[in-house]
Amino acid sequence: MSAHEVIEVDIKRVACDGGGGALGHPKIYLEMGAASEVVCPYCSRRFVFKESTAVNAGDLSSRSASAKRNGPSCR
Repeated sequence: MSAHEVIEVDIKRVACDGGGGALGHPKIYLEMGAASEVVCPYCSRRFVFKESTAVNAGDLSSRSASAKRNGPSCR
């Protein structure tokens, strides 16, 4: 594993275990919050949020809010 490995993700909460099996590190969860990336303090892996997903995630949130207001729909 490269010390500067970059992994693109489509969620803002990720788990990292170093990727080395028994040679990795304890599994930790990293939260990006408002940032678009987070770096693992153990192995320096960098997780980068795919910006194109932000539109889709926002779209899903608005659909979910609409469903809550309007109730379940039958299709």
